[in-house]
Amino acid sequence: MQVQTFDTTPALAEAASDHILRAIQQKPDLLLCAATGNTPTLSYQKLAEKAAAVSLDQLRLFKLDEWGGVPMEHSGTCETYLQEHLIAPLQISNDRYFSFFSNPTDPEQECERIQNLLEQHGPIDLCILGLGVNGHLAFNEPAEFLQPHCHVAQLTDASLGHSMAQEMDVVNLYGLTLGMSDILASQEILLLISGASKVEITRRLLEGKISTQLPGSFLWLHPKVRVLVC
Repeated sequence: MQVQTFDTTPALAEAASDHILRAIQQKPDLLLCAATGNTPTLSYQKLAEKAAAVSLDQLRLFKLDEWGGVPMEHSGTCETYLQEHLIAPLQISNDRYFSFFSNPTDPEQECERIQNLLEQHGPIDLCILGLGVNGHLAFNEPAEFLQPHCHVAQLTDASLGHSMAQEMDVVNLYGLTLGMSDILASQEILLLISGASKVEITRRLLEGKISTQLPGSFLWLHPKVRVLVC
């Protein structure tokens, strides 16, 4: 695990966007798996600004996770976020985008569909992750055990307190997410961490102790992880 610390969020975003850009230059049909949320937003904006420097007509995008039980067009979904910050700016066509439906009739079947797509088009080349305040990765929440593959996740209070969740008027909100094995099968992982609320969980992560109570700690088992912290 390589760790870089930055003084400002723009400096982190510059480094992250440059890293993603280099990965696309090296592999034009890169399968990029992208987290959503406040932390990666500026990185994606800077990536879009630099996109003219590379050909993006082969770039593929895989959705990391999604809020379940919410219409796809809801402003708070990961779908809406990705459409705004990556799909439209980078002109990623539908045939190059693989996405959870946010309000499936059968959530378990939806996870099977996404797992099949990942097996067909994967593995992920570059996975962009954020770290939850409770140490989660995607919707792999702290628990006695972790799920290896795509699954329906029961959300913790920490996840339900996220700003995206707070926008939703949904009683039975749940998560749809890639599993830990899916994430760790990525060729490379870029973990972005920023904000005062993440200081304590970052400290625990960097201790290097692996625990299911801190899912992010499993990144220590991966041979190619870069952590950018602000």
